[in-house]
Amino acid sequence: MSRLLAVGPALPGTAHPQSEITDTIGPLLTRSPATRAVLARLHAASGVRTRHTALALDEYAGLTSFGAANDHFIRVGTDLAEEACRTALDAAGIDPGEVDFLLFTSVTGIAAPSIDAQLVTRLGLRTDVKRLPSFGLGCVAGAAGIARVHDYLVGHPQDVALLVSVELCSLTLQHGDDSMANLVSTGLFGDGAAAVVMVGDAHPAGRPPTLPDGATRDPGARGTRAERASAARTPPRGVEVVDTRSRLYPETADHLGWTIRDSGFGIVLSAGLPEVIAAHLAGDVKSLLVEHDLTTEDVGTWVVHAGGPRILDVVRDSLGLDEADLRHSRESLAAVGNLSSSSVLHVLAATLDAQRDDAPGEGAGQHGVLMAFGPGVSAELVLLRRTASPLEG
Repeated sequence: MSRLLAVGPALPGTAHPQSEITDTIGPLLTRSPATRAVLARLHAASGVRTRHTALALDEYAGLTSFGAANDHFIRVGTDLAEEACRTALDAAGIDPGEVDFLLFTSVTGIAAPSIDAQLVTRLGLRTDVKRLPSFGLGCVAGAAGIARVHDYLVGHPQDVALLVSVELCSLTLQHGDDSMANLVSTGLFGDGAAAVVMVGDAHPAGRPPTLPDGATRDPGARGTRAERASAARTPPRGVEVVDTRSRLYPETADHLGWTIRDSGFGIVLSAGLPEVIAAHLAGDVKSLLVEHDLTTEDVGTWVVHAGGPRILDVVRDSLGLDEADLRHSRESLAAVGNLSSSSVLHVLAATLDAQRDDAPGEGAGQHGVLMAFGPGVSAELVLLRRTASPLEG
């Protein structure tokens, strides 16, 4: 087992109304009034009300080269990653120097040394921290990141791991591209980052401290920062990662991804993507749950990547869920747009915040399923279980 201790979401700048973004981006994509009208309708139907952008809106007119866009990605992305990590580490009561494994993911920019390397100095991580930067998983990487960190912690149960996602989708803007895929994507994707702190089940923050019968931990007692913080405050509800599933659907590579151009990343986004998910999702979820003697009725919480209105509709209908099950996903989509790999982590943060004062209970409703979809087409499922505290074994 591994345990998820905290999620730190981060967003750049202030939120811009969707209509303001549409008015700014429209002239950069097309000069056709008819196409601009189509753009406005698509953006209005995206389920997005506001989005955050890495740059001020008036700067996008001059953003015409991949090099310039990528320079902004490194600069802004590193700052956002640091903010997200500090938020998550502070919430978990973990010192940066305790982190043993760092997984970084993005699909909207590249760097060598990668952004995670810059975080070592900025955060005060140990120089022997194990780093694993990842590119190409796209929107699925938030869920896949949790799953791969879980795999690491099963083999290193005393370790602390940090998952970091940075996605600055606005920097991939392609001037003069009035394709339907680009018109849709420029109204859907937003900018943001997130970090997740996880520990193995032998780490002090993942199990109760060993104390004599009836004794309690003195908040001023010596020990690791994690032990002191856990003793000094009422800890948040714990979340165990129970199991994971990865799926890659053959012959679907043309549904989602990038074409690499001289000007940067050009979106590949097929109208058939929801149908691919609809054809497989119910069976994939069932195969994950059945190994734990569970059905969808036993799942009390659904943490779904906010991929867009049609994606969320397909998840709801395929699994027989209520709209209430997707509340946090719809709200995240409306407030910040689809944040690619960071999206499901923002939904997870909102879900945990909403549940913080709720007793986890026993049996039905104690479990949750986190899911995301990405290029491939691929899907990642994570089975979670709520416990009363991150210090419970």
